[in-house]
Amino acid sequence: MLQDTAEAYTLDPKKYILETFKVVKRFGGLVAVNNVSMKVARNKITMLMGPNGAGKSTFVNVCTGVLKPDGGKIFYNGIDITGWRPHEVYRVGFVRTFQIPEPFIGLTVLDNVLVALKNSGENPLKAPIRPLWISEEEANIKRAFEILRSVGLEEKWDMPASSLGAGQLKMLEVARALATNAKLIALDEPIGGTDPKYANEILSYIRGLLKKWDVSFLLIEHRIDIALPFADYVYVMDRGTVIAEGLPDEVANNPKVIEVYIGE
Repeated sequence: MLQDTAEAYTLDPKKYILETFKVVKRFGGLVAVNNVSMKVARNKITMLMGPNGAGKSTFVNVCTGVLKPDGGKIFYNGIDITGWRPHEVYRVGFVRTFQIPEPFIGLTVLDNVLVALKNSGENPLKAPIRPLWISEEEANIKRAFEILRSVGLEEKWDMPASSLGAGQLKMLEVARALATNAKLIALDEPIGGTDPKYANEILSYIRGLLKKWDVSFLLIEHRIDIALPFADYVYVMDRGTVIAEGLPDEVANNPKVIEVYIGE
């Protein structure tokens, strides 16, 4: 029987930024996540796919502290974060986006990114003394533009977030996550509601962020026809359980996976 210590688990934090072991989440008599073990490699896109109701978003909510697990262990960077609160998980560099983006609609695209960047000028004691924080503010603006350039929003910098399309709002969410210096970003259906052409563009941008920003992605997606070619490794869930895992081609040809999607 495993003890509740990191040493009791076979961890490889140099290779994997996230490792989960037999995670369970119940809602009354419904087991939404049933003994899910998963590993997310560093600087890679690990895809979590499955039909609606498979438990994908619930699993991510448990990992990021939105929901408390009923069993299992979650390790980020080799640290046991099981049961941590969302702000604690966020603070160590594990950030998630949601299916419905939640930017500050009244702010510009640039300001949305700047809000996520730390600035000592926000300290009420320093705020009146401009020389104490102006150089930091200039550095933040430069970094924000670099991030916006990386996600294809540089030319939209002065537009209100409310003017962006669905796909652009998803990329703004990614930009804000990068601004927090996140090292693992869980993307919940980043191409949902976008046309196939722009969906490919979104995933191409995400692919280009891996090494440039030293970031890893857990990509939760339903539209496998578009997203699968961009993944490095894939897990498939159905009814709360992992039914398959492997390289994209292996998973695409797995009889269990084919049965699940044909029967959907």
